[in-house]
Amino acid sequence: MSAVTQIDAWTRHEGEARVRQAFAAAFGADGPEPGTWSAPGRVNLIGEHTDYNGGLCLPIALPHRTYVALRPRQDDLIRLASAQEPDGLRELRLADVAPGAVEGWTAYVAGVAWALAAQGLPVRGFDAVVDSCVPYGAGLSSSAALEAAVAVALDDVFDLGLAGADAEPDDAGRTVLAAACVRAENEIAGAPTGGMDQSASLRSREGHALLLDCLDSSVRHVPFDLDAFGLALLVVDTRAEHALVDGQYAARRATCEAAARTLGVQSLREVAPGAGLATALDRLTEASDDPATAVRRVRHVVTEIARVEALVALLDAGRVRECGPLLDASHTSLRDDYEVSCLELDVAVEAAREAGALGARMTGGGFGGSAIALVERDQVGQVEQAVAQAFAVRGLTAPAFLVATAAGPAN
Repeated sequence: MSAVTQIDAWTRHEGEARVRQAFAAAFGADGPEPGTWSAPGRVNLIGEHTDYNGGLCLPIALPHRTYVALRPRQDDLIRLASAQEPDGLRELRLADVAPGAVEGWTAYVAGVAWALAAQGLPVRGFDAVVDSCVPYGAGLSSSAALEAAVAVALDDVFDLGLAGADAEPDDAGRTVLAAACVRAENEIAGAPTGGMDQSASLRSREGHALLLDCLDSSVRHVPFDLDAFGLALLVVDTRAEHALVDGQYAARRATCEAAARTLGVQSLREVAPGAGLATALDRLTEASDDPATAVRRVRHVVTEIARVEALVALLDAGRVRECGPLLDASHTSLRDDYEVSCLELDVAVEAAREAGALGARMTGGGFGGSAIALVERDQVGQVEQAVAQAFAVRGLTAPAFLVATAAGPAN
């Protein structure tokens, strides 16, 4: 068998050492030592494009994290550098941060400070360097990991009192931090995402999936230990880079919001599956400007929320091996009704199933990124080989793989 590319997570010691070294390279040895913080990427088990529709989703935090070394300043100057970006040091004033005023990765960092300051919290300028082992553009929430790492860093150095202690995280305070991260991404970075990614990075619990109700931001921690069942969650980074600021994501969100207005509801969460959905689809067929599209989008959202509830029920009952068909159905809905899949994602899902996966689906916003497969622990290598071979046959860029375990939150 040929070798496949594995995406390894750094140890905490390795990540902190790397980012401290990068900080010293960027700012020199003068001045106080920076502190270090980190936050995880996430993979969503099920519940895609439901967050901005007031629905349910079920992510886990990954062991792959983004690290930040940060030192507060007495003025409002923000100086930033990234080990992933070759453009050197960037500088801006906190007072100058506003929608449309900041571009690129710095928007995600400065945007968090801006959002916290907008709430009247005592945030000032800072020097910071970031480094990360969360794959960029893989649909594993590298942006939310960056935002969350900065959020807990600012919370700590400016004594905001929101994150709580590592041993006892303050969920109410972390909800506030997550909301600030969402504002940063929506208003400063210009990506109209929902709040799932930021909540997963800030509010998850090790060994658990995070059942997030996006209607009221409440959460429940659902035990998720596949090792106990001899299973593994294989993540396939298709290397088809996705982006959330190219208009496709925003277009789907706009269609859902228009459909909710047509149906006279605050969000699509109010549309019940079964007869309620049938009635709603009839109404959209009669009243929408683009009825065929509206029907497909709404059908996905409503049935996906129902799939989240069904999968959680199986996990609660210890019937983990029965979850596969729900993953399969989710992918079909995302591919056909929501139209956010792509060749690479479909190839990864189909090859994983053919190689013995119990179920597989794309994960994340779509248009590229990653897929997940529920597989027997002793068949991980077999499935990886099958997916890699399927990509090679089609002349696609070779994928990369990681086995996801439910990790802890930003701290």
